[in-house]
Amino acid sequence: MEIIIITGVSGSGKSCVSDILEDAGYFCADNLPPQLIPKFAEICRDNPAINKIAFVTDIRGGSMFLSLPERLKELRGQGYSVRLLFTDAEADIIKKRFNETRRRHPLIDAADGDIDKAIDAENEILAPLKQSADFYIDTGGVPVTRLKERVLELLELDFSAAMNITCMSFGFKHGTSGQVDLLFDVRFLPNPFYIEELKEKTGLDTAVREFVMSSDAAKTLVTKLSDLFDFIIPEYVREGKSRLTIAFGCTGGRHRSVAFAEYFREYLSKKGYSAGVLHKNI
Repeated sequence: MEIIIITGVSGSGKSCVSDILEDAGYFCADNLPPQLIPKFAEICRDNPAINKIAFVTDIRGGSMFLSLPERLKELRGQGYSVRLLFTDAEADIIKKRFNETRRRHPLIDAADGDIDKAIDAENEILAPLKQSADFYIDTGGVPVTRLKERVLELLELDFSAAMNITCMSFGFKHGTSGQVDLLFDVRFLPNPFYIEELKEKTGLDTAVREFVMSSDAAKTLVTKLSDLFDFIIPEYVREGKSRLTIAFGCTGGRHRSVAFAEYFREYLSKKGYSAGVLHKNI
């Protein structure tokens, strides 16, 4: 079980980091008191579907948060792979973020309403954790897209783990779907509908897929789309995109588009992406 503990200065982007890790396949929990982390990890360990978890814990936990170093030692003693990720930003940037969002700093009451004192007090409390962190990210002036890239690089995560892809088939005669990112019209390919023994089958049948993919035009299209996806999908991930729908359309949505959606679902899965398929008209 791999555990990432996310902590750091209030307003420094801990929730954003958690969202990035969730997109990358981590089971995430926010604002968890340190005392509950070992118990939560034990529950997750009993679930074979969960092998990567990330917890956000910070000064919002009050005095409970102060036990984090002890809990880290406990987790490591139990054999977990535990790493601490610390997010930070300059005081002026943190102050500006709180002013813009109009959120209350967790220590504002203890600081008698003085945001500068609250920020200073938190930095003092967090100093030991900042020094012992396995990863440190200064989010000041960093756009979300660059933050995602930085997190994935730091944790040595494959960019493909941060992208969920749906390969969709549909028929133009039933209307196009507006909820797609990339759409490809494959109606120029030979149509199995006009082959008597294939007419009642679909692109899920081997005979239909072999027929669709056997033409020179289909082979060329596969090569060109493979090159396109190999280039463009990693760029989408770096830009911050975590979900992508690729649609293939033919006349009725039963033969050619289905064959291509199935082919590229398999192709992208082999590339390490979380790829699924959706057939709108069968």
